Amino acid sequence: MSRTIQFAKRNIIELSRDVLGYIFCIAFPILMLIVMSVVNESIPKEAGMIIFRIDYLSGGIIVFGQTFVMLFTAILVATDRSTSFLMRLFSSPMKSSDYTNGYILPMILVGIIQSIVTVLASCVIAAITGTELKVAGLLLVILFSIPSALMFLSIGLIFGSLFNEKSAPGVCSVIISVGTFLGGIFFDAEGVGGPILKICKCLPFLYCTKVARSTIQMDFHWDDFGKSLLIVSLTALALVCLAILTFRSKMKADQ
Repeated sequence: MSRTIQFAKRNIIELSRDVLGYIFCIAFPILMLIVMSVVNESIPKEAGMIIFRIDYLSGGIIVFGQTFVMLFTAILVATDRSTSFLMRLFSSPMKSSDYTNGYILPMILVGIIQSIVTVLASCVIAAITGTELKVAGLLLVILFSIPSALMFLSIGLIFGSLFNEKSAPGVCSVIISVGTFLGGIFFDAEGVGGPILKICKCLPFLYCTKVARSTIQMDFHWDDFGKSLLIVSLTALALVCLAILTFRSKMKADQ
């Protein structure tokens, strides 16, 4: 366990030195939160569109921010693989679980910090726009957004294991685009319906958004919250296992 903690501390230091990490993981999601809130104020109330209202938008932005956690996980792992850093560590008594846990723990922390910052920004915007937010929902979403953060960072770990530091960001950008669109973050997937909704339901991204939004609104019905949380949690578990196996097999091949 001590080896995992030491490796995790090293990764936290590496992340803290990356200015782009602050921009994309923290600043950019908050900027989108502000921009979409401004858009919401410009939409006539007669339109009945609530997708950009802060109590709906904040949950989607939390998931949106987690896609960049995936990106920086992939970059960190791919960069370590491309240098002699991991090769030197192979001579240490560290196990493969120490490596993977050492990557997962810091990125989970980043995801939690993201959620906290988004919640705080949402409170400020809600106060300005006069929108009511439930404090209990804002606190709980920090907890219930962990499975989706784990899901995204596992994807990043897989891509970082399979691709180099030049290819991994490009592959992650595809998932960011797909996750944002088919996750229903900036459009109402349920309202659109048809083939688009069917595709959304075949992927886990929409369920991540549903969990976050339902939690913030304290709406814990089975369809929107319970089933969605179960799907996201099982997907996260499966991807964590796949990420560990992928990393382990790739490291053996690189030795």
